[in-house]
Amino acid sequence: MDTLGRTPKILIIDDEEVVLDSCRQILRKDDYKLSTVSNGELGLQMLHEFEPDLVFVDLKMPGLSGFDVLKKIREVDPNIVSIVITGYSTVSSAIEAMKNGAYDFLPKPFTPDEFRLITSRGLDRRKLVLETIALKREKEMLKEHFAAVVSHELKSPLGAVQQNLYLLEDELSEKLNDDQKGRIERMKAKINDLINLIHTWLRVITVDVNKLKENFQELSLEMIVSKAVENIQPQAIKNDVEIVSDVCGSPSLIIGDEGTLVEAIGNLLGNAVKFSRVGSQINIHAEKIEGYLAITVADSGIGISKEDIPYIFEDFFTGDTGQKVEKSSGLGLAITRRIIEAHNGSISVTSELGRGSTFTIKLPIIPT
Repeated sequence: MDTLGRTPKILIIDDEEVVLDSCRQILRKDDYKLSTVSNGELGLQMLHEFEPDLVFVDLKMPGLSGFDVLKKIREVDPNIVSIVITGYSTVSSAIEAMKNGAYDFLPKPFTPDEFRLITSRGLDRRKLVLETIALKREKEMLKEHFAAVVSHELKSPLGAVQQNLYLLEDELSEKLNDDQKGRIERMKAKINDLINLIHTWLRVITVDVNKLKENFQELSLEMIVSKAVENIQPQAIKNDVEIVSDVCGSPSLIIGDEGTLVEAIGNLLGNAVKFSRVGSQINIHAEKIEGYLAITVADSGIGISKEDIPYIFEDFFTGDTGQKVEKSSGLGLAITRRIIEAHNGSISVTSELGRGSTFTIKLPIIPT
């Protein structure tokens, strides 16, 4: 029994019987389930029947080559650990194979100790992969549980408190002095802030990539940006900040979920408005770059320090601007990153403290 929690399964694919026999002899006293086959076709068959944890693949075989087998392994189960077996003359090929999914390579001829060592290393890698998968599943379950707890234990009671506070204010409106009315207004504002924060928490937790992709459709970039600007415009007018976009009339099309993309770009615009100086301008620009559509949101506001930039898209990170600005939950950019990554895109930022920031979203474009 191994640290995998069961007897590890090892599959060896090589057209040289002497190599297969050598591997069997080396591992015969170890607690492994071992299967050996002499060609790629049989190897692929055993992938389904044997379900190995670790596969050794000879690169040079008649018929289906080792490279072909590696590709098939990745298609069947990318979590299977693959190690290529190669002669000294094809080490460069082995390195190329590693770039295409192989975990390591074993040069021929090899000693028993070398084979045992690389086998142990490959199974350790397999264990780490399986543990990572298990942790991701556990994390998803915890997120779902946390969302339920937050919704039931916090959101509902706060909503009730808020409603009763409004009723109390209405019933006592003629009996309250100005100081008491001010206190109630501050209480209402704090409760509203808490409810908004809970909504944001739940938004971070419940961004479901698979469900999101069910709503993917062909979208106009102009429409997405227009709706995002429309949503933020009242805040921009209040702060005396102008939003200028050259996306109007753009024929560019993307595949995605309309609501979340509007939210993502709106988050960037909202931040830009919040941190921009009175009378300044925010610019939205779009251009095609190597199969992607790059959308930039640039402001000339307070900027972000070099120390903060690596953490700017992490949950709850707010940084220290040194300026008096509206308090932030530190979740808006984290939500934006999740949304963009769910659309197979990326987001980045360049900034200089005191001179402004430029956020760039890259999304796959529909060829025209």
